Amino acid sequence: MSTVASRTFKSTPERDAARTWTAIVDLLTQGKTGGARAELLAVAGVAASVIADQAPKQAAITVTCDGPRTRIYCLYDDDAVEGSDANEDSLGFDPLKGDWRVSLPCLADDLAWVQGALKKHSTRITARDVDATVSSADEEAAEKSQALVFDMKGFLGS
Repeated sequence: MSTVASRTFKSTPERDAARTWTAIVDLLTQGKTGGARAELLAVAGVAASVIADQAPKQAAITVTCDGPRTRIYCLYDDDAVEGSDANEDSLGFDPLKGDWRVSLPCLADDLAWVQGALKKHSTRITARDVDATVSSADEEAAEKSQALVFDMKGFLGS
């Protein structure tokens, strides 16, 4: 089982959906520039649409990598303004280490166009129905990256 970190961001009306996505990108990239940041910002419009639809209110934006899994939720309306349930603190690990993936929750009515729009910009950033969990392929990849393999011959020196 992999370790999971969770963060909750204040969204509308505290900050608009585009600014919420930028704050999430800042968390994931730890303020660094480079390919991962560019790839995440390339889907900003699509991600902002998902955030504006309030999909990440109950279903997490899920980030998998060669380390711990990260789940990101958003607060809306009075909860966003009050902000006591928000946790936008930096992570103690690199959430985009190695073979990273981001899965955005999406309302069923928008899923087809969101998946198509994301595919134009990235193979690492995908969308799933808000009622679905992250695919078992992602689960297996995360577990394999965490697996310890014992090399008996190497250990015994044979």
